[in-house]
Amino acid sequence: MSSKHISETPATQFLRRHRIVFSEHPYAYEEHGGTAVSARALGVSEHHVVKTLVMQDEAAKPLLVLMHGDCKVSTKNLARQIARKSIEPCQPDVANRHSGYLIGGTSPFGTRRAMPVYIEQTILDLDKIYINGGRRGYLVGIAPQSLLAVLPCTAVSCALTD
Repeated sequence: MSSKHISETPATQFLRRHRIVFSEHPYAYEEHGGTAVSARALGVSEHHVVKTLVMQDEAAKPLLVLMHGDCKVSTKNLARQIARKSIEPCQPDVANRHSGYLIGGTSPFGTRRAMPVYIEQTILDLDKIYINGGRRGYLVGIAPQSLLAVLPCTAVSCALTD
C-alpha cells in the first residue's frame, strides 16, 4: 500500500477510538462495480471482501447485514432466523439516512444510527476481511473477530452463492 495519507472517516475514527488494528486499502471506485471491482483492485478473493447492507424489517426498523462479496442474502432465511416476518433492502436514500454513508461507501462502523448487525457466520472463519471504511473506493483490512468486540453482532446463516 502507498504511504499516501488517507483522510479520516467516521468509520476510521470509530476503529481508532476502539483501538482496533486495521490496514487501509484505497482503490478506484466504479459505479455499480460492487465487490468484484474492489477484490480485483486489492488482489484478494471476493469472498474476503465483505459488503455492508442496510435492510429493514416489516416494521421498517433498520438493520445491517454483513455478507461475503460473492454471495447474496437470503432475506427469507434471515427473517426466519431473527424472528421477523420479512426483511428487505432499504431504498438508497433511506439507507443513507440510517447509516450516514452513501451507497457504495457504507461501513458498519460509526453509523449515524445504532442498528443491530447480522453477520454471515462463515465470515468469522476467515483470517482477514476487507470491509468498507466509510467512503466509496476505500476498504479497511481487519480481523473478523474484531467485529464482535465493537459491534452488536449476531451470527446468522443466510448466504446464497452467486
